[in-house]
Amino acid sequence: MSAYVYESNGQNGMPSKQRAANGGHSQRNSVDDYMMPEEEWEREAVLDPAWERQQKKTFTAWCNSHLRKVGTSIENIEEDFQNGLKLMLLLEVISNEQLPKPDRGRMRFHKIANVNKALDFITSKGVKLMVGAEEIVDGNLKMTLGMIWTIILRFAIQDISVEEMSAKEGLLLWCQRKTSPYKNVNVQNFHTSFKDGLAFCALIHRHRPDLLDYSKLTKDDPLSNLNLAFDIAEKHLDIPKMLDAEDMVETIRPDEKSVMTYVSAYYHAFAGVFQAEQAASRICKVLTINQENEQMMEEYERLASDLLEWIKQKRPWLENRATDNTLDGTQAKLGEFRDYCRSQKPPKLSQKAKLETDFNTLQTRLRLSNRPAFTPNEGKLLADIVDAWKGLELAEKGFEDWLLKELRRLERLDHLVKKFQHKCDIHEEWSNGKIDLLKSSDFKQCSLNDLRALSRKHLAFESDLAAHQDRVEQIAAIAQELNVLGYEKIQAINQRCQKLCNEWDELGDLTQKRRSTLTDAEKIVERIDSLFLEYAKKAAPYSNWLDGAREDLIDMFFIHTLDEICGLIEAHNQFKATLGDADAEYKTIMRLVDDAQQTSKDNNLDLPPNPYTNIQSEEIKSKWNEVQALVPQRDQDLQTEYAKQQQNERFRLQFAQKANVVGPWIERQHELLQQLTVQVVGTLEQHQKKLETMETSAAQYRPHIDELEKYNQQIQECMIFENRHTPYTMEVIRVAWEQLHTQLTRQIAEIKNQIYTLEKKGISEEQMNEFRAAFAHFDKSRSRRLDPKEFRSCLIACGYNIREDRQGDADFQRIMANVDPTHTGFVTFESFLDFMTRECSEEDSVDQLTLAFKTLSADKPYITAEVLKRELPPDQAHWCIQRMKPYTGADGVPGSYDYKTFSSALYGESDL
Repeated sequence: MSAYVYESNGQNGMPSKQRAANGGHSQRNSVDDYMMPEEEWEREAVLDPAWERQQKKTFTAWCNSHLRKVGTSIENIEEDFQNGLKLMLLLEVISNEQLPKPDRGRMRFHKIANVNKALDFITSKGVKLMVGAEEIVDGNLKMTLGMIWTIILRFAIQDISVEEMSAKEGLLLWCQRKTSPYKNVNVQNFHTSFKDGLAFCALIHRHRPDLLDYSKLTKDDPLSNLNLAFDIAEKHLDIPKMLDAEDMVETIRPDEKSVMTYVSAYYHAFAGVFQAEQAASRICKVLTINQENEQMMEEYERLASDLLEWIKQKRPWLENRATDNTLDGTQAKLGEFRDYCRSQKPPKLSQKAKLETDFNTLQTRLRLSNRPAFTPNEGKLLADIVDAWKGLELAEKGFEDWLLKELRRLERLDHLVKKFQHKCDIHEEWSNGKIDLLKSSDFKQCSLNDLRALSRKHLAFESDLAAHQDRVEQIAAIAQELNVLGYEKIQAINQRCQKLCNEWDELGDLTQKRRSTLTDAEKIVERIDSLFLEYAKKAAPYSNWLDGAREDLIDMFFIHTLDEICGLIEAHNQFKATLGDADAEYKTIMRLVDDAQQTSKDNNLDLPPNPYTNIQSEEIKSKWNEVQALVPQRDQDLQTEYAKQQQNERFRLQFAQKANVVGPWIERQHELLQQLTVQVVGTLEQHQKKLETMETSAAQYRPHIDELEKYNQQIQECMIFENRHTPYTMEVIRVAWEQLHTQLTRQIAEIKNQIYTLEKKGISEEQMNEFRAAFAHFDKSRSRRLDPKEFRSCLIACGYNIREDRQGDADFQRIMANVDPTHTGFVTFESFLDFMTRECSEEDSVDQLTLAFKTLSADKPYITAEVLKRELPPDQAHWCIQRMKPYTGADGVPGSYDYKTFSSALYGESDL
């Protein structure tokens, strides 16, 4: 019969495999094939006495720790198991199983039968024995120790499993992890690493810090350390003293099996604590997710409130299309609008994009962690923010154009007011005293010659009156235009215009009346000297022409294009072409005066005043000289304006050249982004890097936008309202730039959410690419959504078996209700991706979280604040206590909490 043999080579005590003396091969002791060769016992080897003493003491203490449960013990391990009774009792205690009834006789064969029953039971547990019953009955110490070691391996160490390692490796890894934070502890084996006792003390302090103060221990006093650990373990942990402190210190290399046996007792004693740590870890993970989600919800609410408040403040300002009717006030408002577009709106646009990104990220996190979807407070939904932003952009639309039109209107008003005042001054200067003159009865006392003179003079006045008709009509037309344009001080304009028109009507009536009176007297009046009469006829219209020419030469002009100034220059050149005829007319009039003077001189007569006109030749001469002097001044003014319009044209070209570069660049970026959106090439990380590269490129291109803004400001300051050199306006480029920035931010956030989905759901990137390729294949319109027919075909392409019958239709409708809960009639790419990842991944659940709390509470239906504070980090323990309902069951204790309702609430299955 085969048996266990135990040996030491005398140097390091490591067991070795040898052949039996009869030439047979010893069998390998294996418990489920995890025991290593150094754990074998061999018959012919010599056991180190120190090791034998340690093993005997340790194994005896281990056996007694179990036998005392049934009220018995052993004193001599090689003698007390000879009859097999206590050996069978030991196996029943440690296995919780009933062995066959033992033989009660005292004969040798009775003892062998009982030992064989015990050995058969061990063999039935999958252990290959190398010890015979006769060796145990004969009291063979080596074989007895080997048998006990086999029992310890099978029933105390085999069930230790850490990260799928063997029992010995797993136990060693457990020791290393538990003692890693402690100073002077480095567990590498089960012999020398435990000699100074600090490893035992560290294991106790790690799980029960209240039992000893590790900081007071020193590596230089191993005996005290070992005794302290053994005493505490025996008194507080119910672990018997299996090792001797003096033997551990004095032996160069303590027995590995004895130390393993004693350490396994620590493992089993703290197994419950380890389970509690695992449960606490699971709870911490769940609570961390919820705390992060709550922080994101609070941040969303804060940002949404801030953005909505800002929109609420800005929208009335943009909707208010009223100014103070002054150029300075309107230009100041234009400056405020530029500051809004360049400094105030871009940060808020980024804030809006961040809100959309954070909201989608939060909803993704909630879906992936099986939490209910986040619903913001009333009025702060993403749709509310989008609507508010659209309202802001609607109010903003056309605001700048309105301001520029208002500037043009005010500038036109200013020009018209000055022109009105100027023409009114001229007319009032001319009409001054005319009414009194027409009302005069001076002709009654006049001689015949004087009467004739008055008649002629009145005819000249009528010509003059007719010549002023155009000026009066112009004044009325200007007043009417000022009324249409809404001039602020229109009342004063209307009053002056009405007064002037009334005087003009009165002048007309009085003129007709006086003409009738003089006509009656014409029969007795001879015609006045034909020369004076001819002079009067020529002088009056010529004087009016000079007045008109002077008025035109000093008239202000209001133009905006190079073509308009060229038209004015051409008109001025045409006017200069008529100066020759005017000069001839001037000479004719002056010759009439000279002839009259010469005639008076020839007849020795004093030249009387011209009775037909008040226009003197000196006045004609003065006006003609003034007109000749104003012509070159007008030339200079027109050339100055021409230079200004040339500069404006350069500004137009400067803006157009830049806009014709920036506009196509932004359009190309939109096309590239559209291509990247439609088709993802490479990994998600590579795609994210491409988008981030585009975002960096766009940020680096920002100076071109700023430069274009500077050119646009120059154009607006120069009152340039149109540009035929480019189809792009600053508003168009701003909108395209903002859309590019927003779409880039949204696409990057979407890719990050997909990467997060991969990590959270355990979906491979190959699967994600298959989902994306399948969706893109059926998305013919590239709208990133599928109708029900396309979605059904896509599911079939992904491997779903949807039959073409009523049952298949019912199954498909259930899927549609899941991916399209609002019944829009379309399935978006995000809903499709969320559905496919749920179908292909494993998720945590309410049951898992409830089980974790149950483990912490020692299988009780409630949990106390003391347990939460002991097992969880302080902030998460406080978070749970604030949100848990009190436990209302009859078996509860004061201050206990209902963790089941709390777990369900975290996953949206109940109301907390």
